[in-house]
Amino acid sequence: MIITRTPFRISFAGGGSDLANYYEKYGGSVVSVTINKYMYLLLHPYFNKDAYLIKYSKTENVDNADDIKHPIIHTLFKKYGIRGVDFNSTADIPAGTGLASSSAFTVGLINLCNAYTDKYMNKEDIAKLACEIEIEDLKEPIGKQDQYACACGGLNFIEFYKDGVVDVEKLYLMSNAYHTLERNLLMFYTGQTRSAGSILAEQKKNTSNDNAKVNMLHKMVALSKDLKDELLKGNVNAMGEILHTGWMYKKELANGISNPDIDYYYDLAMKNGAMGGKLLGAGGGGFLLFYVEEENKAKLRKALSALKEINFNFDNKGTSVIYYNKTALYKE
Repeated sequence: MIITRTPFRISFAGGGSDLANYYEKYGGSVVSVTINKYMYLLLHPYFNKDAYLIKYSKTENVDNADDIKHPIIHTLFKKYGIRGVDFNSTADIPAGTGLASSSAFTVGLINLCNAYTDKYMNKEDIAKLACEIEIEDLKEPIGKQDQYACACGGLNFIEFYKDGVVDVEKLYLMSNAYHTLERNLLMFYTGQTRSAGSILAEQKKNTSNDNAKVNMLHKMVALSKDLKDELLKGNVNAMGEILHTGWMYKKELANGISNPDIDYYYDLAMKNGAMGGKLLGAGGGGFLLFYVEEENKAKLRKALSALKEINFNFDNKGTSVIYYNKTALYKE
């Protein structure tokens, strides 16, 4: 039996600049962090050595890899030549909530397949392969930040170059600044889930053809660089204003990024102590993130008592194999 654990991520600034139609022209960058909410994937020999028992939100019991309906599992099991396995997935957070669950799944499954087939791949290579699977093979209208964030873990400035190269720079903060940042971020579940695909597809179209929206994305990239500089100087309170400014910019990129309920709770939070915030992910639902100083947390929590708060800490490990019992494996 092998189990992998892959963290979900929170993106602070620069989201959208990881789409190829933008970074191939201008380059892009984001600041993000992974948290201690995870995707868990498990692989175990199946009783039927030539078949597959696959359990995620659905259950598949098939004889051939070609018959696997889950596109990511189908693609990777065929790529690695894996058969005769019982596969299971579970997660701490629902899908479609803006924390990169799809890319966490892909990254974790690559790590799992590598462990099962006795192959080694460093974390950035895992992220690169995950991008190839999701963007090139499966034609998902997504960017590259999630794969690199989930694979590498930690607080990072991730840069996307015009030639497609991705650079992950770890942001090493002073201990007191790091823990202040961690403590002052609060996350609330809106109760709404959505698929990022349609919003990202519209955003991609808009930032290809609309100069005003391209300029907006330029400003969002500049915010990611400003945030990096402020965090490294220990000015973690800059997070509040940068989150707020970025959220105002982001809402202009595509329809459906926000809605009246999200705007209501965002405005309510800003009136009750939040220094800034944003909706995580592509938009339309999921989690609201706020930066709030200690003395205002109780007031903010009371104002948002209708929403479920999710407590979290930062994760620094990225995707990991957390259980490996090779003696229980048989492969032909």
